[in-house]
Amino acid sequence: MTEERDLLRANFSENLKKLEVLLSSLIIQCPAGWSNFSYSCYLLSGSSGPWDAARRDCRDRGADLVVIDCAKEQEYLTRLTKTSTWIGLHDIEEEGKWKWVDGTPLNLKYWADDQPDNGSGDPRWGEEDCAHIRTSDSTWNDVSCRDFLPWVCEKIP
Repeated sequence: MTEERDLLRANFSENLKKLEVLLSSLIIQCPAGWSNFSYSCYLLSGSSGPWDAARRDCRDRGADLVVIDCAKEQEYLTRLTKTSTWIGLHDIEEEGKWKWVDGTPLNLKYWADDQPDNGSGDPRWGEEDCAHIRTSDSTWNDVSCRDFLPWVCEKIP
């Protein structure tokens, strides 16, 4: 019985070492200046611009505007951002059909009350086809894609 126990311990110890090696290879390595959360790397821009320019900047970095797909990511981004910030959500192609930059439809929603409203038909606001995260209340709002806001890029290393 003692011999069997020792053999089980040795096998367990060996398997534990293999698991540690495997897990260490899964540690996310983000580029300098990027932060990591879950399995992605995030970069908060140091400047502001329209949504298209924000997306172009992210793509030039091998990333795209952030796609929020869980509550924990929404919480993380609310802490990361300090002001209203572009996210990768839009209804540019079809009014009212919101989708993420990676093509996935909108399922998880954090819209502020009465949002999205496409400017409530007020000509002062124009078309509001791009979304941003509001840090004041951790919700989303639709605004003109021409507005100047900072942005968050996301990439999977």
